[in-house]
Amino acid sequence: MTGSGRTVLPTRAELLAIRRKIVLAEKAHRLLKIRRDALLLDLVKRARTLRPRYDQMEARYRNAEKELMAALIMAGTAGVTLAAFSVEEHPSVAVEYQNLVGLPLPRFHPVNVAKSLDERGYGLLGTSSVIDDAADACEGMVDEIITMAEVRTQVLLLLREIGILTRRVNALEKMLLPDLKARERTIGSIRDEREREEFNRLFLIKRKKNRTG
Repeated sequence: MTGSGRTVLPTRAELLAIRRKIVLAEKAHRLLKIRRDALLLDLVKRARTLRPRYDQMEARYRNAEKELMAALIMAGTAGVTLAAFSVEEHPSVAVEYQNLVGLPLPRFHPVNVAKSLDERGYGLLGTSSVIDDAADACEGMVDEIITMAEVRTQVLLLLREIGILTRRVNALEKMLLPDLKARERTIGSIRDEREREEFNRLFLIKRKKNRTG
């Protein structure tokens, strides 16, 4: 006997095995949906911050552009370039991960982005305050870019994971579980039919014996 393209053995052992698979598949389906829904809630929360973060980054960029232009006018290209090359510690990003229902999400931490006058290395050069203002503005812009990158990366990872979970949920819901339940019904029907046939056979044997007796 075949069902859904595979052989169905109408035995009690096969029926019990299929029922165990159904229980496991239903449990997996339930857990995957719970995980997906939790990630969806978190995604909505993070996605809502993207637009404000983008606007903030754009504002920081415009401010940095304005301050840098002022520094170029007041201190000249040579003065700004010398101040830039005086910085010894360059900005970088440290990454750590937080676990969100099984999904590791990165956290970006700025390193050596915001600096004091001494850390910038040009304190003894007699630079103009406009260079400090430009440096502050650029550091603020870099800091905002890092924050924006963190949120955007988290949102993209959440979207990818939710997509994977959705495909798994759909596969269980629309393919595996219907197939297992169809096989369960097929085996149940065959066994019921065999039980009726056996009952009828025994009934006829008994009836025949009663007539001959």
